[in-house]
Amino acid sequence: MAKLLYGSPPTVFEVDDRTLAHVEVVVMAKLRRNESFAYSIEQSDQARTTIWIGVHSDLQFVYDRPRSEINRDWLGLLVDSANSTQGLRVMPEDESAA
Repeated sequence: MAKLLYGSPPTVFEVDDRTLAHVEVVVMAKLRRNESFAYSIEQSDQARTTIWIGVHSDLQFVYDRPRSEINRDWLGLLVDSANSTQGLRVMPEDESAA
């Protein structure tokens, strides 16, 4: 499992490595354009946490495995989600094939 560290001191969110790699691409693209947004993280216990990400957010992406290839279709869905009023919500990768 990869980890997203948010804040200082950091709160640690465990996220699947492949999912976090795609989230990182979305986050970096938004921050390069100085765009803030919400990110809702589904946790293993069915709970959900929403964090606000902006250019001054303290973020670290920590991986257990080498980065995998990026699925452009899934990435497009995640970007659309991040651009919505609800903010970034990760849907399963297989929905990108629909």
